[in-house]
Amino acid sequence: MKSQAGRSFKKQGGRRFDRNLYRDANMPEPQNPELPPDDEAPGENPEVSGLFVQKPESVTATKGKDITLVAKVDSSSLTRKPAMKWLKGKWLDLVSKAGKHLQFKESYDRNTKIYTYEMSIIKVVDGDAGGYRCEVTSKDKCDSCTFEVSVQAAQVDQQDNILEAFKRSGDAGEDAGELDFSALLKKRKGKKPEEPKEEVDVWEILKAAKPCDYEKIAFQYGITDLRGMLKMLKKMKGETKKSDVFLSKLDPAYSVDHGKRIQLTVEVADPNATIQWLKNGQEIKPSAKYVFENVGNKRTLTINKCNLSDDAAYECVVGEEKSSTEVFVKEPPVTITKLLDDVHTVEGEKVVFEVEVSEEGASVKWMKDGDELNRETAGSKYRFKKDGKKHILIINEATREDIGTYYVFTSGGESKAELEVEEKELEVLQSIADLTLKAAEQAVFKCEVSDEKVTGKWFKDGVEVEASDRIKISHIGRTHKLTIDDVKPSDAGDYTFVPDGYALSLSAKLNFLEIKIDYIPRQDPPKIHLDASGSGNKNVITVVAGNKLRFDVEVTGEPAPTVCWSKGEQVVCEAEGRVRVETRKTLSSFVIDGAERADEGLYTISVNNPAGEDKAEIFVRIVDVPNPPENVKCTSVGEDSATVTWEPPSFDGGVPIKGYLMERKKTGSARWTKLNFDVYEATTYEAKKMIEGVLYEMRVFAVNGIGISQPSVSSKPFMPIAPTGEPTHLLVDDVTDTTCALKWRPPEKIGAGGIDGYIIEYCKEGSDQWVQANEEPVAKNQYRVKGLPVGEKMLFRVVAVNVAGRSPPATLSQAVTIREIMENPKIRVPRRLRTKLITLVGEKVNLVIPFQGKPRPVVTWFKDDVLLEDKSVGIRTSEVDTILFIRSAERTHSGKYTLSVQIENVSDSADIHIQVVEKPGPPINVVVTDVWGFNAALEWKPPKDDGNCEIIGYTIQKSDKKTEEWFTIYEHNRRPSCTVSDLVMGNEYSFRVFSENICGLSEVPGISKNTAVITKTDLLFKSPPFQEKDMSSSPKFTAPLLDRSVIAGYTVAISCAVRGNPKPKIIWMKNNMTIEGDPKFLMQNNQGVLTLNIRKPSLFDGGRYSCKAVNEFGEDSVECKLEVRVPQEKGDQVKK
Repeated sequence: MKSQAGRSFKKQGGRRFDRNLYRDANMPEPQNPELPPDDEAPGENPEVSGLFVQKPESVTATKGKDITLVAKVDSSSLTRKPAMKWLKGKWLDLVSKAGKHLQFKESYDRNTKIYTYEMSIIKVVDGDAGGYRCEVTSKDKCDSCTFEVSVQAAQVDQQDNILEAFKRSGDAGEDAGELDFSALLKKRKGKKPEEPKEEVDVWEILKAAKPCDYEKIAFQYGITDLRGMLKMLKKMKGETKKSDVFLSKLDPAYSVDHGKRIQLTVEVADPNATIQWLKNGQEIKPSAKYVFENVGNKRTLTINKCNLSDDAAYECVVGEEKSSTEVFVKEPPVTITKLLDDVHTVEGEKVVFEVEVSEEGASVKWMKDGDELNRETAGSKYRFKKDGKKHILIINEATREDIGTYYVFTSGGESKAELEVEEKELEVLQSIADLTLKAAEQAVFKCEVSDEKVTGKWFKDGVEVEASDRIKISHIGRTHKLTIDDVKPSDAGDYTFVPDGYALSLSAKLNFLEIKIDYIPRQDPPKIHLDASGSGNKNVITVVAGNKLRFDVEVTGEPAPTVCWSKGEQVVCEAEGRVRVETRKTLSSFVIDGAERADEGLYTISVNNPAGEDKAEIFVRIVDVPNPPENVKCTSVGEDSATVTWEPPSFDGGVPIKGYLMERKKTGSARWTKLNFDVYEATTYEAKKMIEGVLYEMRVFAVNGIGISQPSVSSKPFMPIAPTGEPTHLLVDDVTDTTCALKWRPPEKIGAGGIDGYIIEYCKEGSDQWVQANEEPVAKNQYRVKGLPVGEKMLFRVVAVNVAGRSPPATLSQAVTIREIMENPKIRVPRRLRTKLITLVGEKVNLVIPFQGKPRPVVTWFKDDVLLEDKSVGIRTSEVDTILFIRSAERTHSGKYTLSVQIENVSDSADIHIQVVEKPGPPINVVVTDVWGFNAALEWKPPKDDGNCEIIGYTIQKSDKKTEEWFTIYEHNRRPSCTVSDLVMGNEYSFRVFSENICGLSEVPGISKNTAVITKTDLLFKSPPFQEKDMSSSPKFTAPLLDRSVIAGYTVAISCAVRGNPKPKIIWMKNNMTIEGDPKFLMQNNQGVLTLNIRKPSLFDGGRYSCKAVNEFGEDSVECKLEVRVPQEKGDQVKK
């Protein structure tokens, strides 16, 4: 049995569900009797609300035709983009099946804020029939609706079609996708009754089969609810006779997530039994991955870090018996770790799309504009490669047909990229050359371009040349040739070749050399043969920058005239060079090789001979590609768009600007992507299809009749971002006669652009003229609007702004009356100031005491009930608190400080006690009052200065005259005297005492006025005579008997203690009657501790008990009262 873990199937005629998908337990279910609720799919409880503007309707489709289902969702009340799910049955997510058969489309109308979702079923088949559901969710809101799809199809034999109904979805082969049993939902017409066949007990077959054969048997006998079958089979096996070897066996199947751990546990009857674990029939050896555990009768196999290789059948074998199961490993969703990049290329180049996923060996799906690309449909045009986690799509030779959006899908993510393909630029390998020929000769103009597929046309003086017997036009490979046989004077002129589809032209001139013998007079004035010769009009010659200009002027005159060309006052007389003059007998040619902008101007040709002179003017106009556009910048951005503006180029090339071409790229990338192929005439452009949160740059090209300019300087990096959501929880914090304080929280949706600040606006109630309160956006989430009219009702709103613009406003629901509210004064004394404040001399004192009250109360400070006027004590007061500060505290600052706040005749006050302390002075009159043996007695008096606080102790030190080193004897001694012991014989000691308060020890000690001398004396020991002590004594009770109150039925003990020598006799009595021989009473004597144990006393055992001790020296007794109570029931206590 090889099946995905978590699959769920229904009996024949039912639907298929996938319980691994998200399920909302409170979401309304479709009213379909064939879809029972699944209680094994827990979920959250979002608020159910009506979000659908248009719901999909139930349809009846014809088999083989296409249908489209449309749902529309209103997002005006949502804070974020809604998520749509198309489901079949309950839990089969159809988005994961997107491809040629199922296609999904989504669009958004910014004006109506309505999302439109479409699901198209291409070429409907029987398996598409059934119940569907679409579910839309957005944060805490959700909505769902159901619809039915019926398929009209010809009747087919159920037995022949049953296997087709069990087909797998997907196009990647037999094992791809999951099983789809929805075709079984179709109601079939009745069949002719067949002959009854012998009934087969499927359950007996299943009980005897291996778990790996369950799916095959289910297919064979039409069982589609595989999960229910396994539960029933487990229950039936439990009803059978228990095994002698296994107390509990393995479940029929287990499922585990990829990378997780699973434990298989059996319980055997014999704790000493030896077991064997098998995987697909092969014995498993213990290792770090497979761990065996034996605890009592339990045997456990633990499989660590499960992967797809662990998806197998497992057996536990004990002797001749075995327990079998199957483990299913669920693969984690494959995510995309490196996204696709946009590609911009030219025709004929190879294109490579590369994506990196999170798992090696994972399957991905490539699509282009909604059509799936795979090895079967792609042919030789596309190639697919896998390299570890990398998946590569290669287009061998890109064409214009390949332009579009390419997608890659995994089970846990998707990515897309744009492909732009430009026409290849044409290169001129060989240009045409000027020709000078005589009559009847052959003229051949030949050029060669880089693309052999390019065609073109030949022109003479701007008129297309037509082929004839004498004029032949040929195109062989890359070579284009124009051949003119038997050249005539009319063939002279400018010849141009223009390739089709390219803004390119190649020009050359054919000069006809004519030999004439003229009989003319000896004297003939010179003549320049131009149409405008001698007139005031200028001849204008236009040439493209970089091209060659050759201007031939026929000159006549006898004798031959002298020709002079000039530009302004500069004479052009060079016979060689870039700008030169070529002169023949009757022809003067002005030549410019590679025309430049500086060559533009008015040129003059003058001829003269002895018979006279002539002059003509020619204006040479140089045209060129324009300069790049200037000042390219991004003026505004949107969620996936940006608006870019620029200024026209400073020089248009002498030809009007036709328009502009735009390119963009991601910052840090070297690949530019074209945004338009047709020239764009305006200087403002909105670029779309951008990714929010990614930095982009743009550049612009100018286009005129000559060509395309160089690219402009790239714009500053910009980031497409959407405006933020509206601020939340807007409320009024405070109102005065002229101001209103507002507070709010940041928007729930901020986006990648963040928030630059907030704009606060207000207007009078009933008006729509909003006034901006702050000139610059404020960064804080609070603001006080000032200068408001007293008593007016005002409306307020707050707008968040960032580079993308203004957010929707957050507006107060009700107008606010601008009038201050009277509030009684109240002092809020901080907790630490409610007790005495103790500080050291020289330290700073800074007391901040908040108060409340409106209007602003009058604040007054007093010290010891006198108005505080001490200049060393500073006071600062604001609207909400007052500060008392002392830069350097002195002991004179100690005392009671009273704060009073007053509004009109209402006031409040608080007392604060400050105590400024310092270290105490030394003790006085330190005297050694007595010396005996090795001891000395010291006394002193408290210091005169206690440091303004209580003396908490003294520290005493000693020093002998020999070493003069001080050693501490006592610390924290409370009394003004002490006894010093363990002094050394023969030494003389001095003493000193430090006083101590909460600040520490005094700086100077008090030193004893005299010393203690420990003299050496002879010691005589006289042993005292031994006297034996008489230990006899009369009995005496050291611990009395105590009165007791006990509950009847519970053993009780009463005790007392006695001493006496000799050991006294003990007599216990009850009500003055001796207790003897009664087993109810147990008397004990343990080292003089006497105990009387009364076993389970009753009411009759109550009374006065006494104990008497008697010896020869006397007697003594003690007594107590014992009360025995009957326990009461709870009901009786309540009645009482």
